[in-house]
Amino acid sequence: MLARIRTTISRKDEGASAVEYGLLIAAIAAVIVGIIFGLGTIVKSKFATTSTCINTSGGTC
Repeated sequence: MLARIRTTISRKDEGASAVEYGLLIAAIAAVIVGIIFGLGTIVKSKFATTSTCINTSGGTC
């Protein structure tokens, strides 16, 4: 009886670790998406500034 309970408990731990890995991967993906969106705004701003400098004749940038 005791051996059967130990077997059941150990099986449940394996499923929990898979869920934990899934949550960890989801959190890492969310951080990556946040970084990409943050850098995207900065890069867009730099390209807009560069485009304005190129189109302006005789200006100093």
